Amino acid sequence: MQNAAETRTALPLRSHTILGVCEGIGEDFGFNPAWLRVPLAASVLISLKYAVAAYLLLGIIVLGSRLLFPQPKPTVDSMDAIEASAQADEAEAAELPLAA
Repeated sequence: MQNAAETRTALPLRSHTILGVCEGIGEDFGFNPAWLRVPLAASVLISLKYAVAAYLLLGIIVLGSRLLFPQPKPTVDSMDAIEASAQADEAEAAELPLAA
């Protein structure tokens, strides 16, 4: 089983993002990034210049927050807890009857 530190890719390098601004804000505040992507995409129809400026400003804010407050690297104890949780989920799924 791969650990979480190995599977995390930097936001700008993910295949489904441009710079990872909307996804970064969604991760930080705990909501789906589509709720930010849709209004941002709609704002392009109103003014491309202001939409790009807003996106770049948000990108600078996300970059600053990631540099100032980096996410802690998972410890061995937290990885053990994640693996135990995954094993418990697999055991629970095996116990559930299959619907016909």
